[in-house]
Amino acid sequence: MDLKPITPEGIPAALEKAERYRLLNDPWAAESICLDVLETDPSNQQAVIALLLSITDQLGEELGHGVRRARELLPRITDDYERAYYAGIICERRARTQLLGGAPGSAQIAAEWCREAMMWYEKAERIRPHGNDESILRWNTCVRMLGRHEPASAPQDYEPVLDD
Repeated sequence: MDLKPITPEGIPAALEKAERYRLLNDPWAAESICLDVLETDPSNQQAVIALLLSITDQLGEELGHGVRRARELLPRITDDYERAYYAGIICERRARTQLLGGAPGSAQIAAEWCREAMMWYEKAERIRPHGNDESILRWNTCVRMLGRHEPASAPQDYEPVLDD
């Protein structure tokens, strides 16, 4: 079946509906709406960002593939600050999803993703618009996440116990 295109006039209402679906924890529906908007208006920045967020909302279902799909959208974000900020969001959400999975070694992997997110947030902070502290707030969230979940380092003087 062929998809039906939406009209340019319907884009604002469609984007509001996509946001509503994200808030209702239905990121798949939000993603679908964003794709429809981008078919009609490929450069719509609000749709690109909403699509990226919808994809990262689904990381628990498709971790590696979702990160790749979200990162593929970054070049479509035209503002340098937003591109760096949302690169950080992808990494931070990847870290949080890793922690929620709770697999062995997940805290260490999550810490690496957190540190990458913090690097992106620092880049965004340097070029942020006056009065925009979003990147600082996200950086602080990562610091707190690391403080709660950073893995303990391995003992330095470990020697295996040998039975006689």
